[in-house]
Amino acid sequence: MSQTIQPETSPRVPERSWPRSFRDRLTSPLPAFRELLAVAWHGGFRPDIGDADRIPVHRDGLPRASGTETIVTWVGHATYVLQIGGLTILTDPVWARKIPGVRQRLTPPGVAWTDLPRVDAVVISHNHYDHLDAPTMNRLPRTTPILVPARLKPWFTRRRFRDVTELDWWESARIGEVGFDFVPAHHWSRRSVWDTCRTLWGGWVIRYAGRAVYFAGDSAYGERFAQIGARYPDGIDLALMPVGAFEPRWFMKASHVDPAEAVRACEEVGARRMATMHWGTFVLSGERLLAPVEQARAAWAEAGRDRADLWDLAVGESRTLKA
Repeated sequence: MSQTIQPETSPRVPERSWPRSFRDRLTSPLPAFRELLAVAWHGGFRPDIGDADRIPVHRDGLPRASGTETIVTWVGHATYVLQIGGLTILTDPVWARKIPGVRQRLTPPGVAWTDLPRVDAVVISHNHYDHLDAPTMNRLPRTTPILVPARLKPWFTRRRFRDVTELDWWESARIGEVGFDFVPAHHWSRRSVWDTCRTLWGGWVIRYAGRAVYFAGDSAYGERFAQIGARYPDGIDLALMPVGAFEPRWFMKASHVDPAEAVRACEEVGARRMATMHWGTFVLSGERLLAPVEQARAAWAEAGRDRADLWDLAVGESRTLKA
């Protein structure tokens, strides 16, 4: 049976009173409608997908971690299976073949849904359709513990999920011996034309036995990465960082890091290792399909980082986090 989430500051989950909007958390203006039209008119979101067969996919099954092991497996896009502290955690789970507004996924999920063990927790970074997928969430037992940004809880309770905890930036919750810290990001939220910034957005630092894994979700580049690093002076062992959906740059820079910025952000949060994500699954932007990982490798080398600490995983590939 899954363990109930408890906030670290209280033995019970309190009723929360949130602002109607989180627009004051924005650090860049949102794209204007005419800018969206300009990108669509010039084909900014329609790159050549002829290289799709070069995106590496490994479907060798999901390894099972012992109670002391930490194993990460990239399912695709921003979805990881994180096994830590005896828990199985999903980040922004999307197993759907297609999400609204874009063509169907380029690569299959790296882990078959039927290969998953019991899911002990799900963390959601924000409510964009490529990070919060209703068909995938509907496949989960309604007792699954869910951790979400502020004001996103009603989306889950309408679907009868019973163990949902919503947090503000810098707040924490715990399941067993594993801590979950909700941290800031330079991004925004929207599910429809009427709810822009009505729910919060951010990333997660997941802690167990002195080990920390940072899941960035979506973010542009900015000072919040250094702020996260200052909160974890002992360092972060692994950063799960987005490297894709960055072109055209004039349009995407307010929402997404490019690969070089992802490497810089990894350094600023104090992470020794970086695992790439947010590429090779959905066509959301105008760069070449393989450009995100190729440019991440180049930026990592230019920064003088150890090549072994860049986890440019294939879809479905797993890696064990060692000391």
